[in-house]
Amino acid sequence: MTEHIKITIHPQAPLKPAEGQPCNGCGVCCLVEPCPLGMVLSLKTQGACRMLRWHDELGLYRCGALEVPVLKHLARRWIAAGVGCDCSYEDGRG
Repeated sequence: MTEHIKITIHPQAPLKPAEGQPCNGCGVCCLVEPCPLGMVLSLKTQGACRMLRWHDELGLYRCGALEVPVLKHLARRWIAAGVGCDCSYEDGRG
């Protein structure tokens, strides 16, 4: 049985790419659940990560940990920035 999780996604967010494709800032992964870094920073293990930030000027989501100078380098590695989409959830818009 397929698990259905309801998330609230910005209407202008890009559609989620296929797994393995480059991240496009759709936010689906972080809206479903925080990554290990997000769990520590947002003090929660389920639901949308509190570190996720919407950027109107870019039309996409980004991890708020990347905006903290002391965390930026480690955050890029811990969230696997630039590695590609590893989220198996679909956002249901595509």
